[in-house]
Amino acid sequence: MIKDAIKYVVGLAAPTVQEINGEQYSDKDLNRVPRDLRARSIEMSTLGSLIEYIKSGTDPFKGKLLVHVVAPDTVELTSQLDGDRCRETLVTVKANLPRIKLDTYLGQEEFIIMMQSQFVNNEGREDVMAVAGNVVDQTVANYGDDGVSQRATISTGVASKDAIIIPNPVELLPYRTFQEIQQIPTNFIFRMRNGAGVQMALFEADGGAWKVDAVQAVAEYLRQNLKDESDILTVIA
Repeated sequence: MIKDAIKYVVGLAAPTVQEINGEQYSDKDLNRVPRDLRARSIEMSTLGSLIEYIKSGTDPFKGKLLVHVVAPDTVELTSQLDGDRCRETLVTVKANLPRIKLDTYLGQEEFIIMMQSQFVNNEGREDVMAVAGNVVDQTVANYGDDGVSQRATISTGVASKDAIIIPNPVELLPYRTFQEIQQIPTNFIFRMRNGAGVQMALFEADGGAWKVDAVQAVAEYLRQNLKDESDILTVIA
């Protein structure tokens, strides 16, 4: 108790600055007061909102603005360097995206729901769904695997079953960037195994190249929709 009181009293004292060997030292942590006031960043979830905000002229901007596509799902609107050599983040746009369970084996029903709700319908999704929705739940011995492709038995009718090769790799369009942008096609490895029933998983097979394409697509979309504002801002990716 007494020790804490002493610390409090000492903390009230003004900092002492000493010069040693030409360098200045303080006995307390000091925080520099910024020269320019900064507003709290506005949070948005769509590119349309950002475009509307910039075009509306609601807030007076000082100097040229920078629209930075930080990631496939994140864009920031910042000011130019101020007197403190800092940038003010005026707007942060974060896309509302589903959490896609990649690189994880899922049960048949959960996998099918994920495919239907979190992927754009294309030929690749139809191929995966044709297998995932009709595969016969049998022992692992009935699945063929040569390390590259797998075989599985699926139901093709009321009483008929066929052995097919599972499509690999398969091109899919998961929702991983802003809705205003066409989702980026990505190759995936589709794998199945027998655990507590049939389990299925998707593994990304492009080394993350989709992120580069998505960032460029977002930047190009913003450039096209903000071309009339090019005198006050620059879009970078």
